[in-house]
Amino acid sequence: MTIATPSKSKHKSPKPRRQPKPYTNSLLAGLLLGAVLFFAYFISGDGLGASGAENRIAIWLAKLIAPGWVNSTPAYIKYGGGIKQPLDHAIVMIGLGVILGGFLSSYFQGRFQRGTTRGPHVSPKLRWTLAFLGGIFAGFGARLARGCTSGQGLNGAATLSVGSWAFLLAFFAGGYALAYFVRKLWN
Repeated sequence: MTIATPSKSKHKSPKPRRQPKPYTNSLLAGLLLGAVLFFAYFISGDGLGASGAENRIAIWLAKLIAPGWVNSTPAYIKYGGGIKQPLDHAIVMIGLGVILGGFLSSYFQGRFQRGTTRGPHVSPKLRWTLAFLGGIFAGFGARLARGCTSGQGLNGAATLSVGSWAFLLAFFAGGYALAYFVRKLWN
């Protein structure tokens, strides 16, 4: 019996992907998230959320292109009107930290990969289109509601806001109800 030996090729074979580490226990992750929320309030005086950072970055970009428009729009004056700097807020650093932390965490846990997560009946183009449209609707809704899902769910629930608890119940009930109609896209 002969054993085949690999041929000496100029092309390197792709590095095998390492085995992903198991996910953190959900109760431990919840406790850690609560600790992060506590320290965010303790250090910055503000909670966690995503749309605040995105809003301030968008106002900063708008101020670079059309400062007169930012200075004349009442909703943006308090963030970036006159000499105010829209990026001068802890939520911007928290938002950037979330993005960087997500990339680093996925890398060190062996889950960092390039690709489009989708069901077998959805093309990558459709998945990206739906994600983009969903992001527009979510961002618009977050501005109408004066905060995003994470802000409502984390900050509002932590401060025992009745409106935030009602929102969370409606949010999850709506998600479960919609899942019934789109389940075939993922099976």
